Amino acid sequence: MMIRGIRPLLRGSTYTGALFAFGGALASLPLLPFALLPLVMWESAPKGAQTVLVLSVWTVLVALVGLARPVRRALVASARRLLRVQLPDPVAGRRPPGSPRPDRWRTPLWLVLHVALGWAGVVTSGVLLLAGLTLPGGRLGAELELSLFGWSARVEDGWGSWVTGLGCLLLAAAVCVLVTKTLRWSAPRLLGPSAAERLALAAERERLLAERNRIAHELHDSIGHTLTAATIQAAVAGEVLAADPTAARAAMRSIEESTRAALEDLDYVLGVLREEQSGTAPTRTLADLPELLDRLRHAGAVVEPELSGDLTHVQGTLSRAAYRILQEALTNALRHGTGDPIQVHVTATPDGLDLTVINRTGAPTGTRGDTGTSPRTFPTSGHGLSGLAERVRLLHGQFQSAPDGPHHWRLAVRLPVRGGRR
Repeated sequence: MMIRGIRPLLRGSTYTGALFAFGGALASLPLLPFALLPLVMWESAPKGAQTVLVLSVWTVLVALVGLARPVRRALVASARRLLRVQLPDPVAGRRPPGSPRPDRWRTPLWLVLHVALGWAGVVTSGVLLLAGLTLPGGRLGAELELSLFGWSARVEDGWGSWVTGLGCLLLAAAVCVLVTKTLRWSAPRLLGPSAAERLALAAERERLLAERNRIAHELHDSIGHTLTAATIQAAVAGEVLAADPTAARAAMRSIEESTRAALEDLDYVLGVLREEQSGTAPTRTLADLPELLDRLRHAGAVVEPELSGDLTHVQGTLSRAAYRILQEALTNALRHGTGDPIQVHVTATPDGLDLTVINRTGAPTGTRGDTGTSPRTFPTSGHGLSGLAERVRLLHGQFQSAPDGPHHWRLAVRLPVRGGRR
């Protein structure tokens, strides 16, 4: 039990914490001359009133220093290093609309507590340390007399002085432990994030997660489609290289164009993931649908598009989402198709946008999923259809992916115009 009681005294964090407290006390000394200025105008006041006035002004000055943001950052950094407490960096930037105001009083209160505990520790432990070093053996002629409720005791030279001196040293160490534990307990409560900062951190974390989720969708749609198309185009080029060099060159040009577009998307995604200042994200809309269909044709696919309605009025988020949905659906058709024509229907109406892709599969449609089999086998993540369903749900649309006859698969999406536009 005694060892457990002494163990906190042997920890390095106790002494670094005491050093932190004593440093706060010494750092407040430059403010003392300003706290003494009111005494010039109130010289006739009683000593007790003067002491209270000086301490009050000194406390107010220390609290005002705590209002500065750099002070809080310095306190957080030093508390992490010396008190060994886990404190996040203060949140920078503007307060989110509708969030509570930050607690500006918490840092001044911490600084006042820090300085008060520092001075209490300096004075108390200093006196005890001096007594512990001078009492044993009557060094420097030191004597100690204790008086309490009319009862008094004098410590004279001998074993009593040695025991009392050792007790003073242990009490000085205990004061350091108490000061350190008090500061360690109060640091997370006063220097930690306030309710407003926690809300800002949560909002920022939510924004980052939403951005990364969007990037994952974009990367899956763009790179997955490009690699599928490029693989098929390379196979086509290899088959016709000797018999039809012109068709082979056309397939290679298509590979070059599609991979260049995918590299632009990949460069943007990597820039965001590294939190670098990347360029503007490449945006693909329904205006790029003819280029997408041409790449499919270069890959050897037969595409039968049917476009109706005024697609030029479909813009913004709705147009971008529609392009990505068609890209993923056509990529799946390439992966699982048999080479038969792929039917693409895009219909724009005043109140919505209908997208339909129908293709023939190489296996009975009752067993097909996003990872179904076909004459061309490609590894898939299995998240394509679920990602599409999530994208459509966020746009308040309707999603359906199901068999359409014994050997066909039909993907149908309806997006409302009001819910998709910005």
